[in-house]
Amino acid sequence: MGVSLNQPSTLEQILITTKVEKVMNWSRATSVWPVTFGLACCAIEMMAAGASRFDFDRFGAGIFRATPRQADLMIIAGTVTYKMAPVIKTLYDQMPEPKWVIAMGSCATAGGPFDSYHTIQGVDKIIPVDVFIPGCPPRPESLIYGFMKLQDKIMTSSLADRYKDIFEEVG
Repeated sequence: MGVSLNQPSTLEQILITTKVEKVMNWSRATSVWPVTFGLACCAIEMMAAGASRFDFDRFGAGIFRATPRQADLMIIAGTVTYKMAPVIKTLYDQMPEPKWVIAMGSCATAGGPFDSYHTIQGVDKIIPVDVFIPGCPPRPESLIYGFMKLQDKIMTSSLADRYKDIFEEVG
C-alpha cells in the first residue's frame, strides 16, 4: 500500500556502542545531588536557582539534600569564618566519592569585603574547589552556568585519575 518500513541492514545501524566510563560520567553529570550550605546572602540566590523560574531541576540537581552522606556536590554560598572551617571540612569528609565543590560568591571564593581576623580568604584553603563562581551575590544564572561547567568537568573526568590522586595521598 505504499508504506515501506526501513529495516536496518547492518549491525552498526542497530547498536550504539560507547565506553562504560562515558556512560558512568554521563549518569554522574546528569544526576548530581547537592547539599545545601548557605552561609550568607548568596544562599538566597541559590534558593532562587532551585525555584520554578530558573528550575535547577532540569539539570538533574533540583533536590537539595539535608545530609552530606546523600550528596555528591557541596555548594558553599557565603562567608566562611574560622569557626565554621572545621564543620565544612567534617561535612566534606562525610560525602561519598566522587564528590565536587562549588564556591559561590566573592566571600566563598576570596573572602569578599571581609578582610579580617575571623574570615577565611577563600574556601579552597580548607577543601578542594572544582568551580568558582564570582559575584556579590552572583545571580541564579551564574550558579546555573557554574553548574554546567561542573557537568562538563564531570563528563571529561577519568575515574581512574581521581582515585589515583586519592591513593597517592594515602600512600
